[in-house]
Amino acid sequence: MSSVFDSIKQGLDEAVVFSKGKTSKAVVHNIDPVDVKNIRANVGMSQNEFANAFGISVSTLRHWERGDRTPRGPALVLLNVVAKEPKTVLRALSH
Repeated sequence: MSSVFDSIKQGLDEAVVFSKGKTSKAVVHNIDPVDVKNIRANVGMSQNEFANAFGISVSTLRHWERGDRTPRGPALVLLNVVAKEPKTVLRALSH
């Protein structure tokens, strides 16, 4: 049990240091914002095809494309990867 506590304590200590602007131990991933409509157009899919291929609801996709909402978290990461390697992602998802 103490190893679990130590791990949690270490994480909290690192979070406090990071919150004070010291990022020496923290790994920070900066994910670029995306133009969802442009990504979909480059892949050459309709909204329905794109949503089905990548597990996104059509409604959510429409909100992203209109700018009503912005993708966050795992969706943002997925869209960044799709923007760079759409064929690879589609191949991976088809297996």
